[in-house]
Amino acid sequence: MSKAAQLAALIGSGQAQGDKNLIINGAMQVAQRGTSTSSASAAAYHAVDRFDQNIVTMGAYTISQSTTAPTDFTTSLKMDVTTADASPASGDVVAIRTKLEGLNLQQLNFGTSNAKSITVSFYVKSNKTGTYVVSSYLADAGKQWGQTYTIDSANTWERKTITWQGSSNSSVINNDSGAGLIFTWYLGAGTGRTSGTAQTDWTAYATTGEAVGQTVNIADSTANEFFITGIQLEVGDVATPFEHESFGETLLKCQRYYIEFGSNGASGCFLGSTFAYVSRTIPQMRATPSISVETLTGYIDQYGTTSRNAGSVAVSHTEGHIIIYGNSMSGGQTGSPAFLRKQTYLSAEL
Repeated sequence: MSKAAQLAALIGSGQAQGDKNLIINGAMQVAQRGTSTSSASAAAYHAVDRFDQNIVTMGAYTISQSTTAPTDFTTSLKMDVTTADASPASGDVVAIRTKLEGLNLQQLNFGTSNAKSITVSFYVKSNKTGTYVVSSYLADAGKQWGQTYTIDSANTWERKTITWQGSSNSSVINNDSGAGLIFTWYLGAGTGRTSGTAQTDWTAYATTGEAVGQTVNIADSTANEFFITGIQLEVGDVATPFEHESFGETLLKCQRYYIEFGSNGASGCFLGSTFAYVSRTIPQMRATPSISVETLTGYIDQYGTTSRNAGSVAVSHTEGHIIIYGNSMSGGQTGSPAFLRKQTYLSAEL
């Protein structure tokens, strides 16, 4: 097929339209939680937004937003082994995941005879060559489909492309704000996750089938490292060039799931000597967020005085707005301005 014909086919399918990438922060630009976490050994979001790490008793890592990147990119997600595990137990695993909302996936028509193909492309680099697994998981139905790719040359950026063909064996993705698809890049796994049968279509989830074909164990030496960036998921069976977007656009998408703000991040007033509130306009989040703060000491400050200690904190959330209440305070003055003085974290992660 000529380039012109290929482009025409893409336009006809809708794949060449803007905002084609269903992955958020695939260029690893946004890292609201910070650019690096050391000694990471459990499942959590450790660095860049929208990509968490599933680590189950399989070593420890420095996980960071790295400036090592291929041409046309400035950042990547880096996994650097700091505590090795050369002989993982059956259930051990280390992996990178991203979770996609069902609301954003309805055009795939999964679970029908019109189910579309999807293609993931990404850039990867590691000193560990060999066979790795990327798995796609339909969270509502509990179905998985893992596929392999190979890092051929050590310490060299390589672009990989994997297609999941449209299949009537897929399942309906709920049209809601829950997880619809979860993509997992395995870096190592015990035999309890690799000993099942390789999938060639959507299959009922089984732990033993998670990472069938994975031969690399990134955790087997502290000399190992793994980089990934330029992750793109698009409709169809052709991988097109990565769709770059502005930092601000990516940040806003990330803030649907996580928002962090610090000193003077919200303001309000004292309603009495022991009670105050502060408020802030925020992007609409996926769900009512949970809140955590750096410390309650000095959480809300009265203008021109020393910090007040909020004995308890309550949160009221509406779409696009959050109000934080400080109770059991002392020495406040009714009507006096109040300011948030500590780092605050709002999470509505999948």
